[in-house]
Amino acid sequence: MDKKNKLEILRHSAAHVLAAAVLQMFPDAKFGIGPAIENGFYYDFDLPRTLIPEDLAILEDKMKEIIKANYKFERAEISAEEAKSDFEKLGQTYKLELISDLEKAGEKISVYKSGPFIDLCSGPHIDSTGEIDQEAFKLTKISGAYWKGDEKNKQLQRIYGVVFESKKELDEYLHMLEEAEKRDHKKLGKELDLFSFHPEAPGSAFWHPKGMIVWNELEKFGKSIRKKYGNLEIQTPQLAKSILWKTSGHWDHYKDDMFYFDVEKETYCLKPMDCPFNIKIYQTKQRSYKELPIRYTEIGRVMRNEKSGQLNGLLRVRSITQDDAHIFAMESQVEEEIVTLLKMVKEYYKVFAIEPEFYLSTRPDNFLGEIPTWDKAEADLKNALAKENIVYELKEKDGAFYGPKIDIDMKDALGRRWQLATIQLDFQLPQRFKLEYVAKDGSKQVPVMIHAAIFGSLERFIGILIEHTGGNLPIWLSPIQAVIIPISEEKFGDYARKVKIELENAGVRVEINDSADTLGKRISEAEKQKIPYMLVVGQKEMDFDSVAVRKRNNKQQEVMKVDEFVGKIRKEIEEKK
Repeated sequence: MDKKNKLEILRHSAAHVLAAAVLQMFPDAKFGIGPAIENGFYYDFDLPRTLIPEDLAILEDKMKEIIKANYKFERAEISAEEAKSDFEKLGQTYKLELISDLEKAGEKISVYKSGPFIDLCSGPHIDSTGEIDQEAFKLTKISGAYWKGDEKNKQLQRIYGVVFESKKELDEYLHMLEEAEKRDHKKLGKELDLFSFHPEAPGSAFWHPKGMIVWNELEKFGKSIRKKYGNLEIQTPQLAKSILWKTSGHWDHYKDDMFYFDVEKETYCLKPMDCPFNIKIYQTKQRSYKELPIRYTEIGRVMRNEKSGQLNGLLRVRSITQDDAHIFAMESQVEEEIVTLLKMVKEYYKVFAIEPEFYLSTRPDNFLGEIPTWDKAEADLKNALAKENIVYELKEKDGAFYGPKIDIDMKDALGRRWQLATIQLDFQLPQRFKLEYVAKDGSKQVPVMIHAAIFGSLERFIGILIEHTGGNLPIWLSPIQAVIIPISEEKFGDYARKVKIELENAGVRVEINDSADTLGKRISEAEKQKIPYMLVVGQKEMDFDSVAVRKRNNKQQEVMKVDEFVGKIRKEIEEKK
């Protein structure tokens, strides 16, 4: 058994120990579900009172007693009738509902007993509770969660915990959590005056002037690369009649995640993705094989009705801005187009010193289309990855129902994994919309559609980048690239303004901090604002037309001529260091 599976079993077992501890503390507790998750576990409870943070320490002590008792995990398969009878006697109404679900699905029903505690569970588990290291687990937080994730159901109380094989691993993880809290993009976004969130518009960021600088620089950078690779920029509406989504298939499969409303006896939808709109532009005239591939790119603003409990700053929003691309190509061109997109991915992420990780997702069980077409598409993706000398992992049967795809992930400075770009082949939408082109022999053929988003969404990418860098954005993205700090505004204010004009003329984003605060406090404020360069000016600097340069996160100062510094910072900005 590999370490990943072993940890998953350990975490699932710890969830049972938690449930047993909760039952000791609250004999009338009713249990929801308690799965293992990345780095830990949770369990949902219907309790007679609201939990408070102090309860976690009490529950941890009870869990340690259960671990010390070294109860065996004993599995038994039972009939649905027996399971219903047993859990009805225990008053476990949520488990009865799960038993009915299993019975309808024709699945076997199994229970696990550990000491006096019994739970409905398919397993597997560790041999006994004593295998959990008492010093290697911790309950971390309490939150609310709707039963079965449906906000129409009762809200339960969810307890989260983490568990590892050793105390050392737990300590390392808790240290990572502390660092993650410091890097939280919601906290830094507020401190750096980049964006804010307001209850009147849940799931939508309000971008402040400094945040718009970051946004515009990213957008400009992405557009320049896409133009270099032959993409044609378009812009499409935010709103369309529902017939468009019925044709695309989204109405049947995605309706609950869409915003829609009636106007003049017609149903309109706020677009949740750009692809059908790009298709409408393709359809405006007859296309020839000579035109293909056609590469459309759009800064597409879409709206998705994400559940309120799933919203998370910039990482999960309702108002989403994608750097979207849709390529219409002949089957013979697919491999070459994928190679080009992979080159783009590497060029994008090299600038951010991000090492992308590639995954190929293959044909799922619920695929649409013909197997030979899928085999050809998967071969094209594999060949393109090979041509770019890209090492990748397979995600068997994890492709979209309409085609295979390549997903690109990254690990941030804390080792957390994030999905960024995605490149997807699509055989279904061109057919559903009856797309065609005139082939060389005069016949009408259906093109292949390639979906590609490199940043993914600008909101999410900015959130990830802030946490990855701890807010220390690269100089070309920093809203303020240099701050001039005169030792005395009265004596050196005019000189500071002269230096500012020179920097602004060179295209540097610069400001002066000439407040009445002490020099040390102003330097400290610049550090908090993550400004790449602090330029202190006093008598010596004014006499020699120079500045005392101090880099972000570096206490050393270097005196240099103003024109020398201008050349230095311009080079760093242009090279996107």
